[in-house]
Amino acid sequence: MTSIKRLNILMADDGSEHAWAAVELIRDLALPAKTRVMALRVFTPGQITAIPEFERSLEKTKQHLLYAGARVETELTLGYPAEKIIETARQKKSNLIVMGAKGLRATLGILLGGVAQQVVEYAHGPVLIVRAPYLGLQNILLVTDGSVYSQYATRYIARFPLPENAAVQVMHVMPPPQPLLSMEPQLGGWQTVYLPPTMEDPLRQKKLEEKGHALLKRTCDLLQRHGISSTPVLKQGDAATEIMDYVKANKIDLIVAGSRGRGQFASWWMGSVSRKLVHYSNCSVLVVRGPGKE
Repeated sequence: MTSIKRLNILMADDGSEHAWAAVELIRDLALPAKTRVMALRVFTPGQITAIPEFERSLEKTKQHLLYAGARVETELTLGYPAEKIIETARQKKSNLIVMGAKGLRATLGILLGGVAQQVVEYAHGPVLIVRAPYLGLQNILLVTDGSVYSQYATRYIARFPLPENAAVQVMHVMPPPQPLLSMEPQLGGWQTVYLPPTMEDPLRQKKLEEKGHALLKRTCDLLQRHGISSTPVLKQGDAATEIMDYVKANKIDLIVAGSRGRGQFASWWMGSVSRKLVHYSNCSVLVVRGPGKE
């Protein structure tokens, strides 16, 4: 298996249960030799009196990360958290940002905290959002729509130091059987209205299934070339809904998805759907940014 030669991780530590879950996840990875971890704590002017507490928290984080065999350094800095995290990641040439999800639980799921949301949108590299409670990395779900951004995510996870016992599934969600006509608000949610079926629908359905199976095979073959066995999963419907329902039903620990990033239009699910996964899924999410200018 060809793995990433060295990880240069920036871990954003805010002292929350989600940040501690991020520490536990990093410790479970099969970290390459000479991996470096920067544990960064950003504080605002109103938190200056809490600096001694932040220093103790950072030291605790450092000691636990040292057990993973990584080279660990800490930094405590004043500023706006999202801005400092992104800025430090660039300065340190980090190839992975790891941070906890922090936010409120609502009827639609977990709402991502403002800092994590901004980092996911504007960082120039992969961002791993970790949710507590952390129960390990046994079940990984790579979602793909066949775009270049999905391909980049596939190549990234193929070389990512997942635990040896991790099971990987690859999921593609086909568009709904009938084209979408409209979405109308109803009882606090949305009612999806599709066009009525036509004589061409069976042929269209067959072509969708053929393309879906072919895409899954290509993706699984690529992972296999890196020594990773995977199971294909083909679904149909609203992409975000199908993915999140599958995650809940199958106890997925980590979703891996590609993304173009902020300010660009995405493919049929890579924009709004990938954001929904980050915001509302009940597990950790690794967002892999595609190459190229942002």
